[in-house]
Amino acid sequence: MKRYILYRLIISVITIWVIVTVCFFLLHLLPGNPFASTKILKAETVAKMMAYYGLDKPVWQQYLTYLGNLLHGDFGYSIKYTGRSVNYIISTTFPVSAQLGMQALLFGIPVGMILGIISAKHRGQAADTAINVFVILCIAVPSFIIAALLQYFFAVKLHWFPVSQWKSFRHTILPTICLSLGTIAGYARSMRTLMLEVDRQDYLKTAKAKGLSPWKVTVFHQIRNAIIPLITGIGTEIAGMLLGSYVIEKIFSIPGMGSYFVDSVISLDYTMVMGLVIFQAIIVVSANFIVDLLYGIVDPRIRVA
Repeated sequence: MKRYILYRLIISVITIWVIVTVCFFLLHLLPGNPFASTKILKAETVAKMMAYYGLDKPVWQQYLTYLGNLLHGDFGYSIKYTGRSVNYIISTTFPVSAQLGMQALLFGIPVGMILGIISAKHRGQAADTAINVFVILCIAVPSFIIAALLQYFFAVKLHWFPVSQWKSFRHTILPTICLSLGTIAGYARSMRTLMLEVDRQDYLKTAKAKGLSPWKVTVFHQIRNAIIPLITGIGTEIAGMLLGSYVIEKIFSIPGMGSYFVDSVISLDYTMVMGLVIFQAIIVVSANFIVDLLYGIVDPRIRVA
């Protein structure tokens, strides 16, 4: 087990290094510079700012300098948001995005799995049809339209929840529901398919032949084996949720990481983009590592040597 953990740690470090290297050089291949769109600045001022941020040096030298700072946990200072470090921006925005993402996951995954189970157990019936229609709507309708409808009916008309802002738990309910709909639809559809697939397996027929109650067959045999393939995507799902949604955060005026990431790419804020990409890579790698360990817990046939 110790050798496996050490091996995974080495692979994780190499993976992050590859991501850092590829993103760094791809980002510097983009035309222009962070100050090109600032027309009020003179050429001399732009040159001084390029020198201040080290952007006038050769790319390979910038890369080595960035790696050296990165080893000390320093993501550098944002070019667009003058005087604010990337570390500070991440530390202030990530908790907000993480809270929203975790609430959406904790609500979306169980609801989606339950809907998928109900749909599979009532295949071809009214419940199955209704759930399938709901899933299709969640996938087909854009999130900004759903967000606008939730705000209109539950905030403006019924006054049950605030329209926007991020001040209390009540402010988080509408964006959580909106963000979780995609997760609900995905897990409902996958769970239904897997439940129907498992239902045709021989071991399930054997369990029924032994006289086990339908409840025990469903919970301890059908559901347990159906959820194993779903674990694979949980790592990426968690990482994506934790880093926020640009659309949802903009609509509900949530001070999360999503808007910073998009704005930084548009403005060629190299340090901000790199910091957020590396931070995301760390979350994805860590989540996938945890998922690998979960396999051995959920499926007794899988054991880590």
